[in-house]
Amino acid sequence: MYGCQGFSLLQTTLPDFANFTMKNMPFNLGEDCPVFDNLFEFCQIYAGGTLDAARRLNHKSCDIAINWAGGLHHAKKCEASGFCYINDLVLGILELLKYHARVLYIDIDVHHGDGVEEAFYFTDRVMTVSFHKYGDLFFPGTGDIKDIGEREGKYYAINIPLKDGIDDTSFTRLFKTIIAKVVETYLPGAIVLQCGADSLARDRLGCFNLSIEGHAECVKFVKKFNIPLLVTGGGGYTKENVARCWAVETGVLLDTELPNEIPNNDYIEYFAPDYTLKVANLNMVKKNIFSLLSDSFIILNCGSTI
Repeated sequence: MYGCQGFSLLQTTLPDFANFTMKNMPFNLGEDCPVFDNLFEFCQIYAGGTLDAARRLNHKSCDIAINWAGGLHHAKKCEASGFCYINDLVLGILELLKYHARVLYIDIDVHHGDGVEEAFYFTDRVMTVSFHKYGDLFFPGTGDIKDIGEREGKYYAINIPLKDGIDDTSFTRLFKTIIAKVVETYLPGAIVLQCGADSLARDRLGCFNLSIEGHAECVKFVKKFNIPLLVTGGGGYTKENVARCWAVETGVLLDTELPNEIPNNDYIEYFAPDYTLKVANLNMVKKNIFSLLSDSFIILNCGSTI
């Protein structure tokens, strides 16, 4: 129904709708990737930010580089997808590969990091690890645990498909156990961490039950490896909670604990009524069965010669 309504609206408001649609169809521009004013400049800014972050890491001008505007992990080589126009993560990883033999990509967005996985599915120089909702026709529909890479990339793609309602305790236990094993085995020269905030509880499009503390605990854990780290944003559709999350995680990366009370600012009304950084968990049914954890270890152990 939504798609039909959107089509009808565009058809009546754009005189050249047919030509517009045909011109942009090969690039998947349209419903979830609309064309808007200054689109190219927008792509330049967020993709350029990730590229510059990678270059700074390569030249050792910093240990951690952050681009909260980046993390658009669905875009493919020749088409946009899922609100993502250019895959800045792939560009950043390619830049890191100029100086590092192996790069580890970690994705904690509620959606599968399909564009990044696809880009490096046949190589052993990049290992992709994605924790995401899978099943029930959830976008983008990829990321089965059996998808492990091919040819030289076999066992270098790890997917942790999850169901609705996963909470802090379950998610962080799974995350720490798997990522510790991956880092120990793969020995990456650099890490790229995509911190999509749509895995938080109360996200408009998400279905997980993570608090900001749980989400940030994953960031804190990756930071402890003391490996050059590029951190990006990603999804997030309850904007005030996205701002809360990335503010807290900036503090984590700077070893700075922020006060829970949000100071007065021009946007303070968005954080009513409590004006704090916390996002409370919901009372959700936990649908995850953790035989998944042992399945993930089977995949890791099969690729233990990396």
